[in-house]
Amino acid sequence: MRARGETDDGWKWKLIWADGLAGVTLAAYAVPVALAYATLAGLPPVVGIYGYMLGGLAYALLGSSRHLAIGPTSAISLLVGASIAPMAAGDPARLVQVASLVALLVAGLAVTAWALRLSTLTSFVSDTILLGFKAGAGISIAVTQLPSALGVPGGGDHFVERVATLGHQLGGTNPVVLAVATGALALLLLGDHLLPGRPVALVVVVLSIVATTVLGLHDRGVATVGAIPAGLPTIGLPGIRARDVDGVEALAAACLLLAYVESVSAARALASKHGYDVDVRRELLALGGANLLVALGHGYPVAGGLSQSAVNEKAGARSRMALVVASVTLGVSLLFLTGLLRNLPKAVLAAIVLVAVKGLIDLREIGRLRRVSRLEFRVAIIALVGVLVLGILKGVLLAVVASILLLLHRAAVPHVAVLGRIPHTTRFSDLGRNPDNERTPGVCIFRVEGPLLYFNVDHVLREMLKHVDTQPEAVRLVVCDLSTSPYVDLAGARMLTRLSSELTTRSVVLRLAEGHSTVRDILRAEGLDARVGPISRRISVADAIAAFERAGVA
Repeated sequence: MRARGETDDGWKWKLIWADGLAGVTLAAYAVPVALAYATLAGLPPVVGIYGYMLGGLAYALLGSSRHLAIGPTSAISLLVGASIAPMAAGDPARLVQVASLVALLVAGLAVTAWALRLSTLTSFVSDTILLGFKAGAGISIAVTQLPSALGVPGGGDHFVERVATLGHQLGGTNPVVLAVATGALALLLLGDHLLPGRPVALVVVVLSIVATTVLGLHDRGVATVGAIPAGLPTIGLPGIRARDVDGVEALAAACLLLAYVESVSAARALASKHGYDVDVRRELLALGGANLLVALGHGYPVAGGLSQSAVNEKAGARSRMALVVASVTLGVSLLFLTGLLRNLPKAVLAAIVLVAVKGLIDLREIGRLRRVSRLEFRVAIIALVGVLVLGILKGVLLAVVASILLLLHRAAVPHVAVLGRIPHTTRFSDLGRNPDNERTPGVCIFRVEGPLLYFNVDHVLREMLKHVDTQPEAVRLVVCDLSTSPYVDLAGARMLTRLSSELTTRSVVLRLAEGHSTVRDILRAEGLDARVGPISRRISVADAIAAFERAGVA
């Protein structure tokens, strides 16, 4: 906050200093994490640094969040690595080429979605599905890193194969590698607890490099990352072949969906904390720009992640200028410091990934979901198991399909509440939830808690007629409270006409109450007011019953 009496120049320098410090801190965090995530993707470690450096520059120019940090994420790294490995046939250069092509396609899709105003893309993945997907991805990522932490070769193309292979190799665990990984894990977890938001991973990396060099851990089976190319990335289009594009289109779409959901979630959380707004449509353009620049620099898809953004925010970032400082710092590191990373143990990178993904597996939230909604809990478990059994790409697609099916299920079978009068009032509520409510003799009052659409009207009609036909006394009036039905399509209007006809054969009168304006318009256009009387927002359930009784029909 600006101090009283502080000059404009003083305030500006204070902001510049804050962003500068945050940028250097973010770069210190990014180096080890970027190396680890690139390794997770099966790419040369330096490619991860390219993602942070170039993605941050583009987002600083195009983004709307003051705190979001752009770079590789664990889920996208695993998704890309698992999907493109078969296309590269073991050729590292080819692997980078295909990964860059994926980033280029992500950029194209993001800009297209921005141009078409498809910022509602995030709506297709519910929080429930995302919870299960993240947990499945976290478990899958952890299993891929355990061989490096144990000093065994690992293997297998799918989760079950990897687990089985790891089980057979446990007897060959290298105790020195395990000690390095365990020590790194302990320091990282302790740092997370005592110094949240600080670049503890960089300290662990430095300590591990010193230990490996001084103690000669190479000779004891501790694998290291080896030589990392010095210098800035060359800029140019990745090699494009038609069959490559066909092979990665679905992967690019899945990466964009994950990147956008993750980025917008993190940006909104930080914006809410600091009292400003995020333009979610502009975030699509920013993601497109970030992935375009990363693709030109031979990187792989990037996104805004909550962990790196939290580091940026806690380090005191005030604007996107912190990303520029971080990118410059990373550029300097690429020019002069990569030689120092030669002796970085792969076991330490595995530990960094393991600590990073623990946040993906939110057991507390999954347990809470089980208590709140068994249906959504089952859907989350389907997403989790889908990622593990089908793989992360098909798991993403399954998560989207499951989200849509859950939405359709809710819309297809809306709750048809039977209402009763709240004692001593003229208001009505659900008898199922409020059994002390008063029933009106000879009257059934229904409230459909959702829109009336072509795929749910049969369910609604069936529920209403079943209730009318099972009443112990003759029903003379049915009132439909439309206050919770924001939309009625043509099939919904015709269903109400059918309901009126069915009730007429039973000598029952139908009345409608509290319809929204758009609902009233379509019902009147269908001629329903001629069958059931006036349709008005001002006609309440109590009004409909009173008018019926005054008419002397009851």
